[in-house]
Amino acid sequence: MTQSANIYIGFDSKEVVAYHVLCQSILEKSSIPVAFTPISLNNVEKIFTRERNALQSTEFSFSRFLVPYLSNYEGWSLFADCDMLMRTDIAKLWELRDDRYAAMCVKHDYVPKVETKFLGQVQTKYEKKNWSSVILFNNAKCRKLDLDFVNSATGLELHQFKWLESDDHIGELPASWNWLVNEYEYSPEANLVHFTDGGPYFEEYKGDDYADEWFAARDRVLHVTQRAS
Repeated sequence: MTQSANIYIGFDSKEVVAYHVLCQSILEKSSIPVAFTPISLNNVEKIFTRERNALQSTEFSFSRFLVPYLSNYEGWSLFADCDMLMRTDIAKLWELRDDRYAAMCVKHDYVPKVETKFLGQVQTKYEKKNWSSVILFNNAKCRKLDLDFVNSATGLELHQFKWLESDDHIGELPASWNWLVNEYEYSPEANLVHFTDGGPYFEEYKGDDYADEWFAARDRVLHVTQRAS
């Protein structure tokens, strides 16, 4: 029996459409069953109790690290930010799981080009920037991410994977699985594109690379077949 790919997606009330378009882009290309769980603050308020930090640009900045707990520390789960678009079969990403590692991600090595991003948010700059925006969690090896730790650890402890004994426990995914729009040049080979500065649904980013593909996916979300006249 083919197991479902368990996919957790950050949900932000300021960009609701992003979640649904990302789900559509995954669903319509996937050759394996997929199960979606939004990481929405109102759904996890009983277990996620940390106060909002002024530097958080999204509602799921820290709640993403609940994924192993929500997965009962079993199997593998994928986390992805909502401001993304899948351009290929997610089965190709799911096949990259490697049990040698506790977590896997694209190991970006860059300094953001801009000082502010969508809605005027400060573009924070730190080591391992954007590593945590796509994570394959090998849940049984992520038990340090319990409720106490996720609710009390510093932002850098979480986003810089300091919940692992060393970086040797982090496997590397090809850059095409978290292709940073505007930070990286357009590539037809990008599998999962990340509108990290701001998605095309914000007026100032509607002409960015891959925006036309995003709008086409949005149209498919909204499509229904009408009765013939």
